[in-house]
Amino acid sequence: MKPPLEFDSVSTFNAYDRIGVDLLNNHVHFLTSEIETHSITDAMRWLHYENNKDEKTLLTLYINSPGGCLSDAFALIDMMRLSKHPIRTIGIGTICSAALLIFSSGTKGERLISKNAELMMHQYSNEVSGKHHELKSQILGGDLTNNRMIKLFQDTSNLDAKAIKSKLLAPTDAWLTADELLQYGIADKIF
Repeated sequence: MKPPLEFDSVSTFNAYDRIGVDLLNNHVHFLTSEIETHSITDAMRWLHYENNKDEKTLLTLYINSPGGCLSDAFALIDMMRLSKHPIRTIGIGTICSAALLIFSSGTKGERLISKNAELMMHQYSNEVSGKHHELKSQILGGDLTNNRMIKLFQDTSNLDAKAIKSKLLAPTDAWLTADELLQYGIADKIF
C-alpha cells in the first residue's frame, strides 16, 4: 500500500495545493465546469491514478456542470465503467445534459443528488453543415449518438426506451426534480 501524498511545513505548496492533495488522499474529484476535453482529461487522470492503487476504496465524484461535449462525456463514462473501484457521484448545483449522463453512470446505490439541484436533459443536438452526402452522414452520426444515450439510460435507470424518449429525450428540454431522478432510478438518494 502506497502512503498518502504528504508535504512538509517548508513546502512551497500553497493552500490550494494542500486542498488538492487532501482531496486526492480522500479519493475525491470535482467536475465543476463545462464537459469538454480539459475537464474530462482531469477526471480521467484522477480515475487512472486511483485505479493504480491496490486497496479497494470508494471514489467520490462531485458534479456541478451545465453539460457540454457528449464524446468527452462518453470517454469519462467508459473510464468509470473500467474502474475497479466503486464511484459515488454527488450531484450539486447544476447537472444538465452530458453531466446528467455522467452522474447516472456512478455506481448504483452511490448516486446522491441535492434536493436543490437544477436538472435538465435533452435530445442530442449538433449543428450540421456541408454537402448533401455530408449532411446525411452527420445525421447518421447523430442517430447513433442519440441511441447511445438511450442505451446508457436503460443501463443506469429503471426506464425503458419509450419512457426515456418521452421523459428525458423529449423534443423540448426536460427539466427534472430530484424526486423524479429518484423515481426514474437515475439517482439513489436525495440529500
